[in-house]
Amino acid sequence: MKVAIGADHGGFALKNIVAPFLESKGFEVLDFGAYGPEASDDYPDFSKAVAEAILQGKAERGILVCGSGVGASVAANKFPGIRSAVCHDTYSAHQGVEDDDMNVLSLGERVIGPELAKEIVLRFLSARFSGAERHVRRLEKVKDMERDFSKG
Repeated sequence: MKVAIGADHGGFALKNIVAPFLESKGFEVLDFGAYGPEASDDYPDFSKAVAEAILQGKAERGILVCGSGVGASVAANKFPGIRSAVCHDTYSAHQGVEDDDMNVLSLGERVIGPELAKEIVLRFLSARFSGAERHVRRLEKVKDMERDFSKG
């Protein structure tokens, strides 16, 4: 599976732990930066790069890391077709995919440690959308909201 990953300065260190960990597990990682801990790195830029990689079919899933995970997730969710959530536990990481077809996981470097982050990303990436009727129905309502909003 191809995974797009991006982080601002607040998530740079954790990204640099998670990305090689995923590669060691056989995932193909597309690293969209940041490539250094520069305070001028802004999370919307990395959220955009990861979201576009997914929407263009370059990656199947995305992982964003910032200080809390919140800003990166908020920015990613501005893209129709992106469903991002902050998850700091394994249950939410797999349940978000299984029930809500989440395709971007956001993590907070200042909230969780590296070992928990590794467990969370593995649960996120191993999960599959259930396709259960009630979840498909709900997802279609979300997609309808995106389409309605994009009409202006």
